[in-house]
Amino acid sequence: MNIITEQSSHYRYLEKMSIAEITACINDEDQKVALAIKEKLFQINNLITVITGMLRNGGRLFYAGAGAGGRLAVLDTLELPTTYGIKKGMVNVILAGGLENLIHAPEDREDDTSAGWLALQDFNISVKDIVVGVSASGATPFVLATLKNCRQASITTGCIVSNPYSPLAMMADYPVEVITGPEFVTGSTRMKCGSTQKMILDMISTTIMIQLGKVDDNSMIDVMPVNNKIMDRSVKILMNKTGINKYEQAKELLLKYGSIREAMTAFR
Repeated sequence: MNIITEQSSHYRYLEKMSIAEITACINDEDQKVALAIKEKLFQINNLITVITGMLRNGGRLFYAGAGAGGRLAVLDTLELPTTYGIKKGMVNVILAGGLENLIHAPEDREDDTSAGWLALQDFNISVKDIVVGVSASGATPFVLATLKNCRQASITTGCIVSNPYSPLAMMADYPVEVITGPEFVTGSTRMKCGSTQKMILDMISTTIMIQLGKVDDNSMIDVMPVNNKIMDRSVKILMNKTGINKYEQAKELLLKYGSIREAMTAFR
């Protein structure tokens, strides 16, 4: 396997660069990310289509990841219940080392080939669900073994990888392979690969939530007003949707019904 993400940086003697030179070079590399993703939108669209269909039928989405990619999946997943009002458990992450060790970044757990499948069994994984592996190299043992067990159990799989012809992509039913080349600092895949993973995860979750009816026009109508900032946003969305021009009236209606969607329905 040709692991492009581990190849030597195109840049040399970084320690001799000025701050302006370093940031300019990093910015040049970052600009490659969106263009590389654009080339693989068809793969991303295929994966999103499958995930959306499975969630509509009562299935769940599980990300399996390690290192920076796994932690980015956790970040994306944590925000969905509040932002879109989905039930906890619809979208989940199986993280090498466990979610309880998230801040400790136990990189040695990436080589554990049994923990991922065991964790999925704790969730009573079934053929109604889909598991998406996240791995820059496409060869992380934790992720690869998890998808291998899923395949043996006839569970649908996908992946997000940054190397061509990787074992993970060959194992997945719906691979997403976005190739961004060597990193600015050799092998530091938290950089371009991490940016790629974050952008794709955003695409997946946002598109799915729109497809599931969680957005009206361009507004999140199932957002949970759990703090002052989101309450203020929710009140203003409700005012825009209903034509109510008094802030306190809209807020009272929102508090009464608990969500923008329910308040809109009641007002009509």
